[in-house]
Amino acid sequence: MAFKGYDLASKYVYLYFDEARSSVVRMWFINGMPFTFDSLEKEELENPWNQGEAALNPEFTLEQVEKVSSYLMEEEMHPLLFEVPLVGKLPDDTLS
Repeated sequence: MAFKGYDLASKYVYLYFDEARSSVVRMWFINGMPFTFDSLEKEELENPWNQGEAALNPEFTLEQVEKVSSYLMEEEMHPLLFEVPLVGKLPDDTLS
C-alpha cells in the first residue's frame, strides 16, 4: 500500500489553559497528535452537541499542544507552515 499522506482530523475537546481556565475548542490532529486549535464562538460553545463530544474525548493542556506543535515545526512537518502530504483538508479561511 502506497503512502498517501498524513491523517488530518479535528474534534471538539476540553483544553486546559492553566489550572483555573479551560474551554471547549476544536482541536486539530495530524496522525492523532494535537497541533493547533480553534477557539469557538459563544454559539458554538453553548451547543450541547459540541459539549457532549468534548466530554467524550480526551482532555489536553496548552503545554501538550505547544510541545507537539514545536516538534512538528522543528521537523518541518507542521501542516500550517510547510507543504505536508495530508489525507483530509485544513479549513479554508479565505473569503470567496
